[in-house]
Amino acid sequence: MPHALLVIDVQNDFCPGGALAVPGGDEIVTQINAMMDNFDAVILTQDWHPADHSSFASSHDGKNPFDMTEMHYGPQVLWPDHCVQETQGAAFHPDLRTDCDLIIRKGFRSAIDSYSAFFENDQTTPTGLEGYLKTRGIEKLTLVGLATDFCVHFSAVDATRLGFDVTVLTKACRAIDLDGSLAAAETAMREAGVTLT
Repeated sequence: MPHALLVIDVQNDFCPGGALAVPGGDEIVTQINAMMDNFDAVILTQDWHPADHSSFASSHDGKNPFDMTEMHYGPQVLWPDHCVQETQGAAFHPDLRTDCDLIIRKGFRSAIDSYSAFFENDQTTPTGLEGYLKTRGIEKLTLVGLATDFCVHFSAVDATRLGFDVTVLTKACRAIDLDGSLAAAETAMREAGVTLT
């Protein structure tokens, strides 16, 4: 069965020194590069926010990064400004191989955040990735990247819900781990039918 590698958000702002650095985020680049040739397709996702994105704490008076707010689609963590379109922070890590089949950009609509590679955070607006994979006949996905407890987690759960056979390779992921978010994400992924290896 055709098998794709889905590389989530390995971008400068999520690596050490970035605006929303994931601890050890750059440690996974070499192993991800080494895996790419073993798959039928390689897809990269890229967080791609306008400068005034509604998920940025700077867009809300009196709010700080990592505060919670309520959006029209539900609860939303407010983030430091990160992965702003056309900035160095939004670029892929310079050592990451980018010779891939597809790049999916997400989070480019200012009024809605997008953790998942498949849907915006309203859980209904699609990114187009599902259609691409199904057109290619791809049924099996391995996910790696940043961050385990947010974009990897939401992508894996959505992929399973859409009928894909999904594995998250945890050694090639790193987490933010905000107030226990990693343990909660791992539980949610297992309950959804995702294989964690």
